[in-house]
Amino acid sequence: MMKLYWAPQSRALRALWLMEEAGRPYERVLIDIRSGAQSDPAYARVNPMMKVPALADGDASVAESAAICAYVAEQVPEANLAPPPDSPLRARYWHLLFFAAGCIEGALAEKFGNLQLPSMSTGWGSFDRVVDVLEGWVKDGPWVLGEQFTAADVMIGADLHFAVNMFGVMEKRPAFMAYLERCMQRPALQRALAIDQAGV
Repeated sequence: MMKLYWAPQSRALRALWLMEEAGRPYERVLIDIRSGAQSDPAYARVNPMMKVPALADGDASVAESAAICAYVAEQVPEANLAPPPDSPLRARYWHLLFFAAGCIEGALAEKFGNLQLPSMSTGWGSFDRVVDVLEGWVKDGPWVLGEQFTAADVMIGADLHFAVNMFGVMEKRPAFMAYLERCMQRPALQRALAIDQAGV
């Protein structure tokens, strides 16, 4: 059984949502990051970065939200959380998974830190560019790859939820709000949010 290391009110919501979408039984292991439990040497062996989320699956272990999403989507093909390997959408799927980790995270750090960085020096370009690109990707819908909901929607949807709904650092553009409403209607996200709120 897969084992998800997580903490409530953290980036682990992405992996929690993905696990609920996958529909396969899994074990949750709460890591109390507010008390420093992630610094325990035993957990550092699971994720040397001492962050959540992380996932153990037998002898395999993986950390980083996008990697967890990709791994579980591959391990649970019946959940249809990734385009088939021979699909032309496969390239865009990988692009979106890594865009969330590589560009949205950086853009949010720029905004939160009020950093003034040359767009040519950053991997994400600029906060404004990331927001505009995201709007283009979610406006047509229903999902970022069209009709099929995938693990990329988990990454993009969770990040937009944090940025728009929770922290208010991205404006409530109509395309964002419509996409987030579609995400919020998903039973798996509703379950994940309930688990996150309960903290168990």
